[in-house]
Amino acid sequence: MKIYIGSDHAGFEMKKDLISYLLQNNHEIIDCGPKEYVHDDDYPDYVSIVADHISKEKNVIGIVIGRNGQGEAIVSNRFQNVRCAVFYGGSKHMITLSREHDDANMISLGSDFLTKDEAKRAVDLFLHVKFSGDERHVRRIKKIEQYS
Repeated sequence: MKIYIGSDHAGFEMKKDLISYLLQNNHEIIDCGPKEYVHDDDYPDYVSIVADHISKEKNVIGIVIGRNGQGEAIVSNRFQNVRCAVFYGGSKHMITLSREHDDANMISLGSDFLTKDEAKRAVDLFLHVKFSGDERHVRRIKKIEQYS
């Protein structure tokens, strides 16, 4: 699967770890930055690159990582055709529902709240759960798309 990934300084180490993990699992990874740690970088600079690709391409996934994941999701969801869910721990059922019901194509991870292993498990689940295609969910997504 083709996966775009980006972070800011707070998610940089987790991003590097996830890239290695995903490559070992035969995914095509496009690192949208940062390429090196910069203490005072701004997450919109990198997250917007990921979201732009996801908004224009079919059958791709985006992963963005920041301190709590909220700002990254806010930026991502401003792009047409992007449906970014946030995960920073707790029940992984949220991940399942975001894929099955909302056809989420991006996940935003909160690095301050997840271990690297928890992030890997969350990404694995996100990648393996598919959109249900149920009529009610399709109808709702079409309504969402009217706002962009």
